[in-house]
Amino acid sequence: MGAPSRPDPTAPPAGVILEARGLCRSYQMGEVEVRALQGVDLDLREGEMVVLLGPSGSGKSTLLNLLGGLDSPTAGTIRYRDVRLDRVDERALTAYRRRAVGFVFQFYNLVPSLTALENICLVTEIAEDPLDPEEALSIVGLADHVHHFPSQLSGGEQQRVAIARAVAKRPDLLLCDEPTGALDITTGKVVLEVLDRVNRDLGTTTCLITHNAAIGAMADRVLTMANGRIVQERGNARRSAPGELCW
Repeated sequence: MGAPSRPDPTAPPAGVILEARGLCRSYQMGEVEVRALQGVDLDLREGEMVVLLGPSGSGKSTLLNLLGGLDSPTAGTIRYRDVRLDRVDERALTAYRRRAVGFVFQFYNLVPSLTALENICLVTEIAEDPLDPEEALSIVGLADHVHHFPSQLSGGEQQRVAIARAVAKRPDLLLCDEPTGALDITTGKVVLEVLDRVNRDLGTTTCLITHNAAIGAMADRVLTMANGRIVQERGNARRSAPGELCW
């Protein structure tokens, strides 16, 4: 037998599936350098719900894009399990996005000419170990809407289809960018209940960004961003149910 492999001293601690250190992202706008992120450190742990709070322009979406492999940092490191995402090529980032990450955005991005079921099949047909598309719709409470087109669904129902599409490939990470931003309070709480259920029942690590501080009560941890930095972190002794939130 060969010698046992040595643990990677730079690997994330046990239970941490995504680790970011010293993340910076700058953009050049004419002669002006815009520093969207300035030295962000962040861990995402197995099965937790994290809410990122902050006003527009604080760097939330930029950070989420880096964590999801949609963009690359100007400086710093991002490690998914034992893979340095900041060092891999675009092909490897595409594989990471396809296999490990589910995205939910403020706008639903459903294909209007396809039914709810067909929109989910777009993902399950290329995933390695997907959920059954009808099961995914059942999880978000839309088992009776499989043959509805987006135009036949309310905004909240379309967002729930988008969530079903994201979780149907069984991602390690669910990254949500203002998922209730285009919805009224009542409908927004329904969508948050779906995200809470996915996190609790499927164990999907979920990171949700919002400007709405009330949503932080449903998280395990709340991170507050300002001027491209995480300026505060707190844990919740108890996670509130979405129906308990007041805003």
